[in-house]
Amino acid sequence: MSLTIHGIAASRSIRPLWAATELGLTFQHHPLPYQGGATRTPEFLALNPNGHIPVVVDAREEGEVVVWESMACALYIARHHGQPDGHSITPTSAREDAEALRWSFWVVNACEADALTVLMHRLVMPVERRKPELADAAEKRLAPRLEVLERHLAAQQAVGCPHLAAERFTVADLCVASVVNWARPARALMQANPLTLRWIERCMARPAYQKAKALPG
Repeated sequence: MSLTIHGIAASRSIRPLWAATELGLTFQHHPLPYQGGATRTPEFLALNPNGHIPVVVDAREEGEVVVWESMACALYIARHHGQPDGHSITPTSAREDAEALRWSFWVVNACEADALTVLMHRLVMPVERRKPELADAAEKRLAPRLEVLERHLAAQQAVGCPHLAAERFTVADLCVASVVNWARPARALMQANPLTLRWIERCMARPAYQKAKALPG
């Protein structure tokens, strides 16, 4: 079997790259950018007709498997390339798998667009192009959603569990942190959710994330 991940680290591709790195996998990395037409070639569109990164290509004995959508890519890698041994990011039970699925779907649907707006208009875009009113509105929408995450982390902490789905870091943490991290420039929002902020900081300090982030792109 061989695993190929298409996409630069400075994009949603960080999710499968991080998952593969957490698992210590050997994989091929094609640092394909999302700009400049690189994802609109016939060769790439044959992999993902949407023309978006990331794409994971898994050459298996039973045939090639192609996965797109960043959360699907990360969850697939954890499920099919990790060992459910209670040490890796791979879920070890139906409950852990359910936690990974529900929190990953939740963060994409409830948080990602607004978290990206905060990141762009508070930090990434040139100052003259930023629109603080868009960031303000996004933070207002995010506030009750991050309260959901904060309450869950508080409940987990109360039973001695510092992570979303288990006592250890799992793909659930990886997927959710990769989105919520974009909202960190919203200082008031982070101050209102201190457990969430500390959890994000722990996730992003992991050696595997730092290594994946340093990959090309």
